[in-house]
Amino acid sequence: MTDAVPSDEDKPDEDKSGALPSEIWVLISASFVIALGFGIVAPALPQFATEFGVGVVAASAVISTFAMMRLLFAPASGMLVQKLGERPVYLAGLLIVAVSTGACALAQSYWQLLVFRGLGGIGSTMFSVSALGLLIRMSPPRNRGRVSGLYATSFLMGSIGGPLLGGAVVGLGLRAPFVIYAVALVIAAAVVYFSLGHVDRARTEGDSSVPVLTFRSALGVPAYRAALASNFATGWAVMGVRVALIPLFVIAILDRSAAVAAVSLAVFAVGNASVLAAAGRSSDVRGRKPFVVVGLVVSGLGTAAIGLTANLPLFMIASFVAGVGSGLMTPAQQASIADIIGSKARGGPVLSTFQMSADVGAILGPVIAASVVEYYSYGSAFVMSGAILLGAAVWWMFVSDTAREDPATRTSKAGESS
Repeated sequence: MTDAVPSDEDKPDEDKSGALPSEIWVLISASFVIALGFGIVAPALPQFATEFGVGVVAASAVISTFAMMRLLFAPASGMLVQKLGERPVYLAGLLIVAVSTGACALAQSYWQLLVFRGLGGIGSTMFSVSALGLLIRMSPPRNRGRVSGLYATSFLMGSIGGPLLGGAVVGLGLRAPFVIYAVALVIAAAVVYFSLGHVDRARTEGDSSVPVLTFRSALGVPAYRAALASNFATGWAVMGVRVALIPLFVIAILDRSAAVAAVSLAVFAVGNASVLAAAGRSSDVRGRKPFVVVGLVVSGLGTAAIGLTANLPLFMIASFVAGVGSGLMTPAQQASIADIIGSKARGGPVLSTFQMSADVGAILGPVIAASVVEYYSYGSAFVMSGAILLGAAVWWMFVSDTAREDPATRTSKAGESS
C-alpha cells in the first residue's frame, strides 16, 4: 500500500463527448431514491413513536439516535471502506437500513423502535461514506464538479419530494411508510449490485495493490483542513441551526405560523437547487476555490440576515440567498475532496472524517445557538452562525485550489506535514 497522496497521472478514459459513465447515473438515481424514502419516513416517525405512549422528548430521541449512531459509527465505516472497498460497504449499508426500516414497521414497543432506528444510522453512514468514495473513483477527473453537483441535486430533489409523498402515504397507516422505504432500498441495492457488477473489482474492492490515502497524509494537505472547517460550518449553520431555529424564529419574531417556516425551508431549497448543477460544472473549468469562497460568503451573509429581518419578504429573500450560497459551495467542496484523494486511491477514513465534521457541526450548532437565543437574541444566534461560515471562507482564501494545484505538489506538502 502507498501511504501518500495519490495523483491523477493515470486518469481513467474519459468520454470526449462529455457523457458520464452509466455507473455514475446509477449512483445518482440511487441517491434520489434514498432521499425520497427518507423523506417519506420523516413525517411519520415522531408520530409513530408517540403511539407507544411516550412524550415529545422521547419521540425526538428516535430522530437524534439515528444521527448519533451515524456520527459514532463513521470512523468504523471509513475503516471498512479502506479494507473491503466501497462497493460491498455501500451495498451492505443499504441492506442494513432496509432491514432496520422494515423492522421499525414491526416494532411493538418504543424501545424496539429506538434500537431499530439506531441500527439504521449505522447503515446510513456506511452507504454515505462509500457512495462518496465510489463517486470519486468512477468520476472522470475533468467532470468531478459536475458529478458532485448532479449527485447533490438528486439528493435535494428527493429530500423535497419525500415529505410531500410521505404526507399522502401516512394515510395508509403509520407503519406503511417504513415498509415502502424498506422495499425501495432493497430494489435500489439490487439495481446497484447488478449495474456495478462489471466494475473493475480489483480497484473497487479489497485489493491490497490499490494505493491508500491515510487520514494523516490528507491532513497534511491545506485544502483538506479547509474543507473540514467549511463542512463543520455548513453542518452548524445549514444542517443544524437553520432547521432547528427557523421554525421558532418565525413564530416568536415574525409572529407567523409554522407553515411559514416550512415555506422558508422550501425557499432555501429552491435557492440551493437553482445553482447546484451549474456551480458543479463551472468548478471543473474555473476551479474549486472561487465557488467555495463565494458560496460560504453568500451563505454566511444570508444566514446572518435571517436573524436581523423583521418582516416576511426580507426573511424569505435572506433564506433564498443562504440557499444559493450553499448551492454554490457544496459541489466544489466535494470535488476538492475528490481532487485530494484522486481516482486511483482509497481513502475511507479521509471521507468518514469529512462527513463527521458536518455531523459534529449539526449536533453542536443547534444546542449552542439555542443557548445564545436564551441569553441574548435570535439575531445574535444567526449572526454568530453566519460568522462561522465567513470564518471558513477566510480559511479557504489562504489555500491552493485543488483543481489548479499540481498533484505532485500536494504529495510533497502532505509528506512534509506527515
